Amino acid sequence: MKLKKKVRTMTKRAESKYKIDRRLSVNLWGRPKSPINKREYRPGQHGQRRTKPSDYGIQLMAKQKLRGYYGNVGERQFRRYYQEAMRRKGNNGEILIQLLEQRLDAVVYRMKFAATVFAARQIVNHGHVLVNGKRVNISSYQVKPGDIIELRGKAKQFAVVLTAAELAERDVPDYMTVDHKEMKGTFVRTPEMTDVPYPVQMEPNLVIEFYSR
Repeated sequence: MKLKKKVRTMTKRAESKYKIDRRLSVNLWGRPKSPINKREYRPGQHGQRRTKPSDYGIQLMAKQKLRGYYGNVGERQFRRYYQEAMRRKGNNGEILIQLLEQRLDAVVYRMKFAATVFAARQIVNHGHVLVNGKRVNISSYQVKPGDIIELRGKAKQFAVVLTAAELAERDVPDYMTVDHKEMKGTFVRTPEMTDVPYPVQMEPNLVIEFYSR
């Protein structure tokens, strides 16, 4: 029973990610198995209809893409990122991206300790990640420049972790360093927008406009 339940859970997670891709009509994470590679239209009987979106619709889509990319961050929490970005001085759109890139689950994903941001969140939530030697199980934890991220004990040998480290579909970005033999890395600096390796175009300034309406 436990095995069946686990399989059903994994299948449900995969289906959820695929639904996000199809709903947004983009291969959000650049994965080869994305259904958008075969069908570019949205799910449902009206999925193939093409209508010109309004300014609001364009801004909403930009927000949904950015939320979805980081593992479908909750709306309330995502709004808090917007509010924090607006509070700080500088390019608010770029600051929003920096806040999202500093999430612990995003860092674990970028370091290729997990194949997807959803898997990275699960690894963090289950207590398999150390930050500067201390266990952190909060996926939204904000990593700071110089922080050392490491997988704990047996987690370093998890099959899913070893497989993720070998994935050829993406590379570790320049704003962090990683030793995959030790499953340990350093978040060197906060990235600029141009440093972040998105498979699809992200438009954080449209997200700022959406919330500023």
